[in-house]
Amino acid sequence: MSAKKASKPSGKPKSAKAPQKLKNTPFWIGFDLGGTKMMASVLDANYNVLGSARKSTNGSEGAAKGRGKISKAIHEAIAEAGVNPKSIQGIGIGCPGLVNPERGILIHAPNLGWTNMALRRLLQNEFKCPVTVLNDVDAGTYGEYALGAGKGARSLLGVFPGTGVGAGFVYNGQLVMGRAISAMELGNLPLPGTHIGSPVFGTVMLEDLTSRLALASQAGLACYRGQLPDLDKKTQGALRNIRSKALSAAFHSGEEAAMVMFRNSIRYLGMGVAYVVNLLAPDRITLGGGLVEELPNLYLNLLKEEVDRYAIPELAKGVRYNLAKLGGQAVAVGTVAWMRNEKK
Repeated sequence: MSAKKASKPSGKPKSAKAPQKLKNTPFWIGFDLGGTKMMASVLDANYNVLGSARKSTNGSEGAAKGRGKISKAIHEAIAEAGVNPKSIQGIGIGCPGLVNPERGILIHAPNLGWTNMALRRLLQNEFKCPVTVLNDVDAGTYGEYALGAGKGARSLLGVFPGTGVGAGFVYNGQLVMGRAISAMELGNLPLPGTHIGSPVFGTVMLEDLTSRLALASQAGLACYRGQLPDLDKKTQGALRNIRSKALSAAFHSGEEAAMVMFRNSIRYLGMGVAYVVNLLAPDRITLGGGLVEELPNLYLNLLKEEVDRYAIPELAKGVRYNLAKLGGQAVAVGTVAWMRNEKK
């Protein structure tokens, strides 16, 4: 067998791949700092998403590591969008807890364990642009008011059951906040009752009865007792594994334990929302978050029933209910929309 002739080198070096030309499009960063995950989104002037990057939050790893992840996610999102970093117009970040919007500080994020994080200073120093810091549900509610399900409303109450239970309220284009602190902490309404984790005996916080975390805790207990066998098989009854999709599947299984916990949870949520209806009389209520996305009809219909049960009838009858339209981009869009509209 004759040997193959070795091919001769052409003598011309292979040309390196030309670097991609960066787009000089003006852009904003909308950042959703969630209890479970964080996401940076690059938005153009029409709120189109040009690129994004996600990371797990893992608040237990500490605030210092969290700050590094926030910065890294923004850089990665800019790189994915292929935009010139110098074209950045501003950063809006929504945080899961109390914030000081005037000073740009995350005061306390209970589900992360982070306190007094100077986010505006951190991000301005690194990215050299204006920075707005909002509560995440305030941001999501404002996004829906300006560009989503609340468009055209005079007043909008946004309710988002998630790791906790957050709410935001927009009245005539303005977020309802304190002078130097976010407000509308619906999940922290104390109700008569207790459980062994209650910090104050004889009271229980609304979100301890109505959040995804609350439902997952109860579902884990039901798994242990053999009341939700399918869920136990899928998740081993582990709290970290019982997410919104798994809870939805448990509800659709028709098991009594799942029916009872969802009915009770939404009834308590209805009590909390009725307080807001009685105080502020919104003309629209928008529901969002992972649980609502998985079980939209259950939350829309049952929550309205419960609010009608507990609110003043004349105030409750004028409320329209709908589902959030912006999905996972609500917080990102809302922070940027608030920043841009505040400048006008």
